[in-house]
Amino acid sequence: MGRNKNKEIGAALFKKIAPLLPAVVASARGGRPRVSDEMALNSILFVLRTGIPWEELPQELGFGSGMTCWRRLRDWQAAGLWDRLHLLLLDELRGAGKLDFSRASMDAASVASPPGGPIHRPQPDGQGQARQQAPHHHGPPGHLVDLLRHGANRHDSMVFEGLVEALPAVRGCRGRPRRWPHKLHADKGYDFARCRAHLRKLGIATRIARRGIERNDRLGHHRWVVERTHAWLAAFGKLRTRFERRIDIHVSLLSLACCVICIRHLAPFC
Repeated sequence: MGRNKNKEIGAALFKKIAPLLPAVVASARGGRPRVSDEMALNSILFVLRTGIPWEELPQELGFGSGMTCWRRLRDWQAAGLWDRLHLLLLDELRGAGKLDFSRASMDAASVASPPGGPIHRPQPDGQGQARQQAPHHHGPPGHLVDLLRHGANRHDSMVFEGLVEALPAVRGCRGRPRRWPHKLHADKGYDFARCRAHLRKLGIATRIARRGIERNDRLGHHRWVVERTHAWLAAFGKLRTRFERRIDIHVSLLSLACCVICIRHLAPFC
C-alpha cells in the first residue's frame, strides 16, 4: 500500500472503502470534533503494521488517540466492515485474473498469546492460538478467504469442515460466483476419513498426505503458498503475537491484514 507522509493508505483507496463504513449521526450535545474515519483507519493500520501498544500511538503524526481508534476498530468489526471489504477485494482480484481456483492449500500456524481470554484452555505446553487458513493456488498471498481461531491445543482437523464451508462465493466474472477450489492440498494433520468424505461431498478433489505413507514435504510443490501466507501475516507486528485479549479485536486485525495483502496485488492501489 502506497503511503503519503503519515498516511498508511492513499485517497483513492479510502474512496473505495468509504461507502462501506457505517453511517454516524452527530451528537446533538456537541463536544469535541470526531476523529475522521480516514484518520482513524490510518491509525489502526499504523498499529497493525508496527505492533505498538494502542496507548503509544504517536500523536505527533496526527493520529487519533489509541482508545478512540480501538473503539472505531471494535465498532467496524461489529458492523461487518472487514468481511465486506475482503469479499469486495476478492471479487476484484478474480476479475483481474489473480484468483486461481484450480487449487487451494490448508494449514494452521500457532501464535503465542497472553493469558486469559475466551478461547484459552489449560495445556501442558502453555497458552496459545492456532490460526487456520486456506489461500488459493498461485494467487496473491492475500487470498486468505477464511480464518478460524481456536486454542492451540485443539487438533487442526477438528475445524476442517467449518473452514471449508466458510469459503465465500467470489464474484468478479460473468456467470455464477465461484466458491470451491478444484483441488485441496493439506498435510497429514487432516488425514481423516471424515475430512476426505466432506471434500468428496462438495466435489473437491483431495490431495491430503497419508500418515505412515507420504511425507509432508512431498506436497511442497503446491503447498508453498500457504507457508507464504503465514509469513505475510507474520510481517504485521500486531499479529506475530496475539496481544489482544478480546477475540473480536484480534479477528478484526487479522481480517484487516488480509485486506491489506489483497490490496497490494491490485495495481491501482500499489
